[in-house]
Amino acid sequence: MRVLLLSAYAAQSHRLWQHNLQRMFPDWQWEVQCLPPRYFSWRVRGNPLYWSISERAVLERDYDLLLATSMVDLATLRGLVPALSRLPTVLYFHENQFDYPQDRQRHNLLEAQMVSLYGALAADRILFNSAYNRRGFLVGCETLLAKMPDKVPAGIAALLADKSEVLPVPLDIDDITVHSVDGDWPGRGGGLPQRPLRLLWVGRFEHDKGPDGLLRILRLLEQSELNWEIALVGQQFRNSPPAFRQIEEQFRHRLVHCGFLESVVEYQQLLRGGDMVLSTALHEFQGLAVLEAVAAGCLPVVPDRLVYPEILPQRFCYPCSDGDALPEAAQAVNLILSHAAQLLSGAVQAPDVSAYGFNALVGKYREVFLSPASNHR
Repeated sequence: MRVLLLSAYAAQSHRLWQHNLQRMFPDWQWEVQCLPPRYFSWRVRGNPLYWSISERAVLERDYDLLLATSMVDLATLRGLVPALSRLPTVLYFHENQFDYPQDRQRHNLLEAQMVSLYGALAADRILFNSAYNRRGFLVGCETLLAKMPDKVPAGIAALLADKSEVLPVPLDIDDITVHSVDGDWPGRGGGLPQRPLRLLWVGRFEHDKGPDGLLRILRLLEQSELNWEIALVGQQFRNSPPAFRQIEEQFRHRLVHCGFLESVVEYQQLLRGGDMVLSTALHEFQGLAVLEAVAAGCLPVVPDRLVYPEILPQRFCYPCSDGDALPEAAQAVNLILSHAAQLLSGAVQAPDVSAYGFNALVGKYREVFLSPASNHR
């Protein structure tokens, strides 16, 4: 099987997906073309220009399957490189541009939305990493087209739904869980309650991961009698929200780590040493970092929104508030305290997330990747 994989905005989760697919199918021949995750608007619109000229010889080689991420301007690229239009094509959605919390740093997403819509129409099959993501994309397409003045064909969303399905990003759960937890946490050793409860927050240091909500939760948690410490792990950026600086200043005595970890081994050690993983996300389509922490044995404390009710049992989700944010923070703290009490009594353990592992997903991926050839027009 010869696969051409195109990733137009190779963010961390996109690279993990690509890397894990190659590990799942080591006997296949992979040609991978990735573009760096910067200059969002230009990357989404400029990728067919770059690939069709600078990498044309690579694109015109003999392949059995074209696999592209939704940031790829697939419709334009197949027009510019006709050889690609003859390949069975699968488009993978790590996220969708219709369901993103706006802030002052984001550009207008209309062009990106249209690129993904045309790409979905051009693909033979469409994959989403969660049902939440799939639903948001289909509703977003329908809503956008309903605003257009005329000449909009009926049934576009239904057409896309018919050739789409959910297939999560696979995780190497064995790799996450294989090592001992002894000495993995950078704080004090020992068991509960001799040591502090170990909290993790894993995510990019950006607005859509809810830093203001995290700050509120930590302030309330500080008022409790719980002995705790926390590690904040994720990509940092030049213009990261000020809440992260406030957390560093106000909770220096609680922080055992704050920032990115280059080493995968050290990152996995940190996961295995944690007791709970906390999410405050406002934007999450699969929750890979949370799933990895849960696979390592952490109890999840996640909001009852986005993809979380789909991937984790309700007892690990704290109620959300659409208005006043303080009650939501209080609910999160209540769940942390409840989990802490249950940990001491041995009455709770992390939920099973093996359905997201290689073994559970490899067969379905193989079926999907092999089937477009028989259905290709």
